[in-house]
Amino acid sequence: MENLTLLKKLCSANGISGCENSVREIIIDEIKDNATDITVDNLGNLIVFKKGKNTPKKKVLISAHMDEVGFIVTYITSDGFIKFDEVGGIDRRVVLGCNVTINNTVNGVVGVKPIHLSTGDEGSTIPKYSDMYIDIGAKDKEDALKYVSYGDCINFDSCYTDNGHSIMSKAIDDRLGCFLMIEMIKSDLPYDMHFTFVVQEEVGLRGAKVASYTVNPDFAIVLESTTAADIPDVPSGKQVCNVGNGAVIGYMDRATIYDRLMIEKCKEIAESKKYKLQFKRAVAGGNDAGAIHSARGGVRTLAISMPCRYLHSQLSLISKSDIDNVYNIAKDLAFQLAEGRV
Repeated sequence: MENLTLLKKLCSANGISGCENSVREIIIDEIKDNATDITVDNLGNLIVFKKGKNTPKKKVLISAHMDEVGFIVTYITSDGFIKFDEVGGIDRRVVLGCNVTINNTVNGVVGVKPIHLSTGDEGSTIPKYSDMYIDIGAKDKEDALKYVSYGDCINFDSCYTDNGHSIMSKAIDDRLGCFLMIEMIKSDLPYDMHFTFVVQEEVGLRGAKVASYTVNPDFAIVLESTTAADIPDVPSGKQVCNVGNGAVIGYMDRATIYDRLMIEKCKEIAESKKYKLQFKRAVAGGNDAGAIHSARGGVRTLAISMPCRYLHSQLSLISKSDIDNVYNIAKDLAFQLAEGRV
């Protein structure tokens, strides 16, 4: 895909779990002239139906989550510093010194006790969130309360960068999946297709549980990003997957055992069309497939993922060459599922 302006817009939007409104508004604005039906449910999921040229033999759902990891304001000290906790799973090692934005308007930096004042193991251990704070430059608590309230959303603040072959940004997990679904909705589909842009994946797959129950599909394809550990000093067998080596599928993770016939069909598609496909070299993590595959009477499900370094951090990294592979494999698989060929 050559025009990735929309991906930049989606990644730059702020939307931690439970606060996905701005992301949802962008998506609705993009698809309103192409979708047949658009519904927002009580939890905030965006449920979309696109009429295709033919009625499918099987109902197919394609899903991605709108939310990103971040933090939430829990307390404001008398000196005007912001105390916080995480929303979603974040490695505390990547948090210190990060630029953040609170409630989309207030800039701050994550700090901790200076190294020269640390005692014992404080200087060599990873601080707990309770030992960190966010400095917004407030004079005191009264001043801070002019700009920040308890429960405000806190997002990583970073610049989207495209160097021609790689993209670095926050929230690639899972705005890339949302972007690919928007592209599908804008295209001419040979079969009717259902799409769900779901909320609160990062805090327990909550939106997908609700949305998949509503759609009640026969098959589901989850578009995700997954951890690539192809970095220095990590043996090949433990790198999970590699940036630039194509779309990622796996046989199981901590939330789902994936449909093996769907996996075999993916392999056939990749081999026949010369798409790049790789297998996840670890049983780890989880995604919305964990909620979708067990909805109602069960849904045959597969996750097709984007290999991504530094997931759940201020800046993730992907290869632009992998985007088309994820899109094409997912699209071709969806059409064959709809035809009843699996």
